[in-house]
Amino acid sequence: MTDNLKGKRALVTGGASGIGRACADAFAARGANVTIADINADAADDAAAAVGGQAWHVDLSDTHALDDLRLDVDILVNNAGLQHVSPIQEFGPDTFRLLHSIMLVAPYLLIRAALPGMYERGWGRVINVSSVHGLRASAFKSAYVSAKHGLEGLSKVTALEGGPHGVTSNCINPSYVRTPLVEKQIADQARVHDIPEEDVVATIMLGETAIKRLVEPHEVASLALWLASEDAGMVTGSSYTIDGGWTAK
Repeated sequence: MTDNLKGKRALVTGGASGIGRACADAFAARGANVTIADINADAADDAAAAVGGQAWHVDLSDTHALDDLRLDVDILVNNAGLQHVSPIQEFGPDTFRLLHSIMLVAPYLLIRAALPGMYERGWGRVINVSSVHGLRASAFKSAYVSAKHGLEGLSKVTALEGGPHGVTSNCINPSYVRTPLVEKQIADQARVHDIPEEDVVATIMLGETAIKRLVEPHEVASLALWLASEDAGMVTGSSYTIDGGWTAK
């Protein structure tokens, strides 16, 4: 394994599990110094120890605490997220605001905090873990879909502003990934669609894909690793699907 990220500092939000942990492992294996940002302090500490990095215990829903933040990182992976499945008329306003705070407002504030240092060094990578739902909508996910659509726009603006300074910004758009976040949706998906829980994966999660399996976290991490590389220096303002053909329709 080459160490083409040696000397680079990476910050991965939601880095203690799922896609974030896979990204942290991949970056560390390529020589990057990785900071694991996560609300779960014990899990963040364990992940940081495993990758030889640091843990940042942070609640990204407390966005005001991030207003004056400054980040000295070369690679920022905005990955932290959560899900809530409910019809709009039953969707709690506070829950809607929470999802937007974590998946749109916090990424903006972290990008804002990281760009000055990236600009000063003339190099940076912003990698936003969006979703197929950043490009398509599904019923009962008003907060998630709108937050991810907003993240897509934020990523493109970051690309336009960052380009002259050597900073790229891109989105990764997976379909359902085999993570705790997806597993926690099964009961709610069964409820709102009025189907048995055992039918959710095949009917809802894989219903739109040509390849009938869940995405694996390491597959998302492999794309993030490429986007962080020198080979992707001309790749910016783009959205890359890992969706088994969902958006091919």
